[in-house]
Amino acid sequence: MDYSLDSGKVAEATERLLRQRGVDKREIGELVLFLQRDYYPELTIEECLESVERVLSKREVQNAILTGIQLDMLAEEGKLLPPLQEIVFNDEGLYGCDEVLSLAIVNVYGSIGYTNFGYIDKTKPGILKRLNEKNGKDVHTFLDDIVGALAAAASSRIAHRKQAAKESGTSGMD
Repeated sequence: MDYSLDSGKVAEATERLLRQRGVDKREIGELVLFLQRDYYPELTIEECLESVERVLSKREVQNAILTGIQLDMLAEEGKLLPPLQEIVFNDEGLYGCDEVLSLAIVNVYGSIGYTNFGYIDKTKPGILKRLNEKNGKDVHTFLDDIVGALAAAASSRIAHRKQAAKESGTSGMD
């Protein structure tokens, strides 16, 4: 296995792990649309997916995704030390490290991401509801928050671009 820090390999590994864990980028795009449709009724799923792609292209985002997914996988395999094993496996309510890791993603596009993340984390629409279900086998302690953070960051990116466009008189997704 090649452990070099080639950015293409890191991006590829990130996308592969998301797919392996059952996350489709379109589902993240749908969350972005959910977050932004009241503010930008003309927003398309294609614009949302473009924003998701841009967020996923950032190295700090990839690092957070890789870290969180690895911790979930290790918990599924029973390979974390106690009591962390039980905490992550059961997604204990007072364990906030999953949200803290996800804030690294949210913060990429500024403070609006925090409110987007809080809202989507609380309501758990779409894929987030499925990822949050506990079946005694699959662990998504980090992944559900990561997916919510990706949607929140992509949503924030759109909000920033739309505001800049309004101020400059362009479409905002150029």
